[in-house]
Amino acid sequence: MKKYLLFLSFLSLSFLASSQSATWSDNIACIMYTNCTKCHNPNGVGPFSLLTYSDAIFQSGAIKSATQSKHMPPWPADKNYRSFAHERLLSQEEIDLIANWVDNGAPEGVASHAPTIPVYNTSEEITSPDIKVQIPNYTVAGVGDIYRCFVLNPGLSVDQFITALEMVPGNRSIVHHVLLYADTSNVPLALDSADSSPGYLSFGGTGSSSSTLISGWVPGSGAYFYPSGMGTFLPANVKLIAQIHYPQGSAGQIDSTHINLKLTTSPFIRNVVMGAALNHSFPSILDGPLAIPPNQIKTFHFIYNSPVVDVTVLSVAPHMHLVGVSVKAYAVTPIGDTIPLIDIPKWDFHWQGAYLFRKPLRLPANSTVYGTATYDNTTANPNNPNSPPQWVTAGEATTDEMMLIYFGALAYFPGDDNIIIDTTTVKATYNDCEYSTAVKGFINSEVISIYPNPVNNMLFVEYDGLLFDAKLYNSNGEMVWAKNHTLSFSNFSIPTTDINSGQYILVLTDGAQSISKKVVIFH
Repeated sequence: MKKYLLFLSFLSLSFLASSQSATWSDNIACIMYTNCTKCHNPNGVGPFSLLTYSDAIFQSGAIKSATQSKHMPPWPADKNYRSFAHERLLSQEEIDLIANWVDNGAPEGVASHAPTIPVYNTSEEITSPDIKVQIPNYTVAGVGDIYRCFVLNPGLSVDQFITALEMVPGNRSIVHHVLLYADTSNVPLALDSADSSPGYLSFGGTGSSSSTLISGWVPGSGAYFYPSGMGTFLPANVKLIAQIHYPQGSAGQIDSTHINLKLTTSPFIRNVVMGAALNHSFPSILDGPLAIPPNQIKTFHFIYNSPVVDVTVLSVAPHMHLVGVSVKAYAVTPIGDTIPLIDIPKWDFHWQGAYLFRKPLRLPANSTVYGTATYDNTTANPNNPNSPPQWVTAGEATTDEMMLIYFGALAYFPGDDNIIIDTTTVKATYNDCEYSTAVKGFINSEVISIYPNPVNNMLFVEYDGLLFDAKLYNSNGEMVWAKNHTLSFSNFSIPTTDINSGQYILVLTDGAQSISKKVVIFH
């Protein structure tokens, strides 16, 4: 048989002895558990799990690419312009460690060094809600991205305030985000009645001009507890509308998202309002209307004059559609001080949400809030919904555009700006795990080769006389073949005739370090 040698990137004994690499157990697992696995677990919205070494090794190239580009973890806001509470950000040190790990073969290291694998289940933070509202069991129908609104009746006979809320996806693998609105009109009910399935289709909003945004959920979000003495007002007989985004590939799956609410009838609660102070309507838009010609990049400017009283701002939440590429907001006080609010230099429609300030911001009376938003309606924009580009104007359809910047705010009260939401400067790691910045050397072998690859019935492995464990994993992370502490000679073979065609990972270990290589079995 002709040998097609496939050499790993370990070219000489002297090079290998001095090379350094991060390992899953000592470095990468902690980074994943702290930043990634809230979404990337078997019950999460991420498309694959990253809980185990065998999970991660198959995605190592994608992990490096996504972290190098800073597409993952998703946090579009510029941290250098304004730092927010509970940021999902990797340090450059963490990004470099991931690249080091991948570039050197994604070794496992000593398995016992790895932190305990986190457990993700359906446990909820608000365990005794005053009200729980749930959408009917809904089987996602249609192709592409689905935006569906569900009308929920909390059954309030008197006015109340929300003091805490938690949105719990019924199927975390398909719920991309949830927006929660309150509405006192009959429009959502009429739209619901006109649709034969639970809920009704609506992109961008509820279809009712009376709806007011209360809150939102994105992957990784938990319950939100209002600061003491604050809440959102719900009038008697109000209806709640949950708009849920189901991404492409969700068809046929079932969701039953529910919402937990803590409520109070206390008259001493200060009302938090979520309003789009900057928006694409007149008089906020200065150079409108919001209309972007085909094959053009266009920037619009917005303004809002704050009230004659000081305002406490808790959060900011920009919203645009697919042609939008950047958005920014800041305030200027009457004495000329600038207050940075948010800057998203690379807008991503699929990763939008509300950003909480680390401490509530005090916006002085008669301040002016400014905003800018840029839209790219050319073929260079990969998210452009039209090919070739067409005129894009304001509206709620997927081919339309918007510019809304919501602020969660209320009248200022002395001491509001001393409330602690998140003052941490160092990110808390999962389960107090630690990753070392000093990395260890690889297995001390001169040359390892595997052949043929792709393989049909027999895979041959040659190495330089070290004692190995050898394990072969399929793409689901399941071990399909193993030899443990028996390989004391310089080569061995793996029969593959009875192993299904597909992509596999061969992991070789000397008891302290490990190396891995992709293997393709093809019958």
